[in-house]
Amino acid sequence: MLGCLSKIIHHRGRRFQCSLVRTYREISSASVDELWQKVVNLADVSWHPLLTSTNVPNGLIPKPGLIFQAVTRLGPIPIRIFVERVHPGEMMSVRVLSIPGIEERVIYRVESTVCGTCVSYSVTLNGWLSPLIWSLIRPRAAKVAAALAAAAEQAANTALSTEPKPLNDRCFDF
Repeated sequence: MLGCLSKIIHHRGRRFQCSLVRTYREISSASVDELWQKVVNLADVSWHPLLTSTNVPNGLIPKPGLIFQAVTRLGPIPIRIFVERVHPGEMMSVRVLSIPGIEERVIYRVESTVCGTCVSYSVTLNGWLSPLIWSLIRPRAAKVAAALAAAAEQAANTALSTEPKPLNDRCFDF
């Protein structure tokens, strides 16, 4: 467990600062595009184990500098989320602005591999409240990558089942 979770405690004068870093990865059978569409659809966070809803309108494409509000499943506490970086089809980095004493950065990455599509969810917590916040969000943060992959696979399966079947081309039927 200590190899997976790095804890660095800095002592600066009378302030303690703790950093917690954790990355979760999941392999999915969904395509990179399907996974990316789930990541950037900030209006639909029904698959997300930590977020209940956001105030983002449907169809808004995240760009760096976008600030929106979200409500967590841990309680009706609204938090602000700032989109830092977006590399379309690859990576989106957001900063969660919840309470003073904690700084959270989340990075979503989607990449194609030989085994399927790999989606990763990286969480970095900084600040003196990070051990307390980490103990609250850790069980749900561990499920984000798996929930994202499952939601993209389910969306891909429903899209395939609702597509009209092609008509048989009888051009070469003798």
